[in-house]
Amino acid sequence: MATVAVVGTQWGDEGKGKITDLLASRADIIVRYQGGNNAGHTVKIGDELFKLHLIPSGIFYSGKLSVIGNGVVVDPGVLIQEMEALASKGVDLSGLRVSDRAHVIMPYHVLLDKLEEEARGTKRIGTVAKGIGPAYTDKIARRGIRIADLVDEEAFRERLDAVLPHKNKEIERLYGGTPFSKADIVEEYLGYGRRIKPYVVDCSSLLNDAIDRGKHILFEGAQGTLLDVDHGTYPYVTSSWPTAGGAAAGTGVGPTRIGRVVGVAKAYTTRVGQGPFPTEIDGPLQDELREKGMEYGTTSGRARRCGWFDAVGVRYAARVNGLWGLAVMHLDTLSGFPTVRICTGYKLGDKVLTSPPSTIKALEACVPVYEELEGWPEGTCKVERYEDLPGAARRYLARISELIGVPIAIVSVGRERSETIVIKEPFEGSPS
Repeated sequence: MATVAVVGTQWGDEGKGKITDLLASRADIIVRYQGGNNAGHTVKIGDELFKLHLIPSGIFYSGKLSVIGNGVVVDPGVLIQEMEALASKGVDLSGLRVSDRAHVIMPYHVLLDKLEEEARGTKRIGTVAKGIGPAYTDKIARRGIRIADLVDEEAFRERLDAVLPHKNKEIERLYGGTPFSKADIVEEYLGYGRRIKPYVVDCSSLLNDAIDRGKHILFEGAQGTLLDVDHGTYPYVTSSWPTAGGAAAGTGVGPTRIGRVVGVAKAYTTRVGQGPFPTEIDGPLQDELREKGMEYGTTSGRARRCGWFDAVGVRYAARVNGLWGLAVMHLDTLSGFPTVRICTGYKLGDKVLTSPPSTIKALEACVPVYEELEGWPEGTCKVERYEDLPGAARRYLARISELIGVPIAIVSVGRERSETIVIKEPFEGSPS
């Protein structure tokens, strides 16, 4: 199959960076289709740990293109910092491309993100205050500034004249903040535009031409299904569409041209920030799981909340994404626990739900229904073949597959690139 999308099936942080890095070796073009620098992918290459926030994981492979799609909101200062950090470690940036239709995160977006979160008080949603939400708000409200404007001085000045007075009024009158100087923004951002301009392309034309030539395209999502602005645990969600449908809208590639969707899930569940979390574990066991899995945010550094595998949520993700296969990550982290649990349903009153309810009130009232399985010994997961995994680990994976109705395609048994078992190759064969 020529095109594959990788999506998160939980609340993000599932380990998509490792899977996109793995599949990037099979692809010609790797494209990020939504989100911004509120997301992060961690890739370990040898002894070096790379943390990416905007640039797709394919940047580590020479001869491949790494594209930031139109669905991404781009903080140009952060992008340039990331480019410089990679270049300083010898990473070749010649394959980087940025869509001319991607929207720009402006300094007022970052300030408004902080002010709006503070104004929510006890109802905070846990934003990382990178300006992502306000940038998407302006995009939908048709007040956005795009990369195409940023690299054209006249267009940039015109757009800023149209937008900045409105944003300054919002900052001053609603929040009592300090307005921004047009001259300061122009000087800083036109400098960014000059630096980025050599990498700017028509993303849709580039990708569709490549598909016509039989090239392999990997679509890389950020965050996860349960943070999707439409399908997630609203309002505790991100401001974009991490689901597979977002890959079409966020790149200009028609949905019929996206062949397979690989969902990524941890062997347990984590969540950063506020919002309901039915399978969250209380007490020392959560701390143990967090430390074993090194569960701290790539972007925020915040400790992740940890819980048992939630088959209700992942089954829902399988449905809304149309999953072809599942990549299960951090199987090694569960090694050594005498027993492990899978949530098979949510008890709400006298009913057992097999799909998440749509309201936060109902979800917060849900009690997980658990199935307990035998654990497997410490240190026995780092094997090269699926058949060599401990029997209890294989039974655990088989039960997950049975509950969500999707075959297991990939299993990660350690942090290294090589510590990955590929059972089904996403880029091989015909779509099923």
